[in-house]
Amino acid sequence: MRSTSSPSPMFDLREAVDSLRDAFGQRSSSAHHEHHHRDLRGAVLTSLLDEARTGAQIIDAIAAESGGHWRPKPGAVYPLLQLLADEGLVSAEQRDEKKVYALTEAGRAAAEQAAAEQAEHHDHAAGSRRGDQGGWRAPQFPRMDEHDVLVPKSGVKLAQAAAQVAQVGTADQKKRAAELLDETRKRLYAILAED
Repeated sequence: MRSTSSPSPMFDLREAVDSLRDAFGQRSSSAHHEHHHRDLRGAVLTSLLDEARTGAQIIDAIAAESGGHWRPKPGAVYPLLQLLADEGLVSAEQRDEKKVYALTEAGRAAAEQAAAEQAEHHDHAAGSRRGDQGGWRAPQFPRMDEHDVLVPKSGVKLAQAAAQVAQVGTADQKKRAAELLDETRKRLYAILAED
């Protein structure tokens, strides 16, 4: 039976994994999150410029427009569609057991503005001013190869092992594990410092 006289800090595996995701992550800062949200908002709006679509068709259209480099998650798209409906930019209609989204007049203006801003950003990034007012283009993210995922995967496995030691290890095992983790962290930074 554990003594309840002195509180002991608990190790939260979920918090550790979230911290690892942020550290290895894809756009962990709030500025990056806001930029990504703006990209998704523009992508959803402009995907509806030509025709009304279901949520799944919107996701497919964005993926096709990006050449397969970006496929937003349904967990991001559907809440955004609800927000856009609340803002009066899209309307939703039930058709054949599916919800279909279409732009309102205000939504069409917002979609055209998003498409123009994206085209301007694309032209600026390409270093040219061709005046190409083509459709929205998804942000280009570098493709990850097998080496890009090695460290994050190992980091998650390490966090799981550390959590197990923290939860069930003896005092001596916890002390040795903490020393090993500290040494590993130092050695990782030494790898980065190499020429």
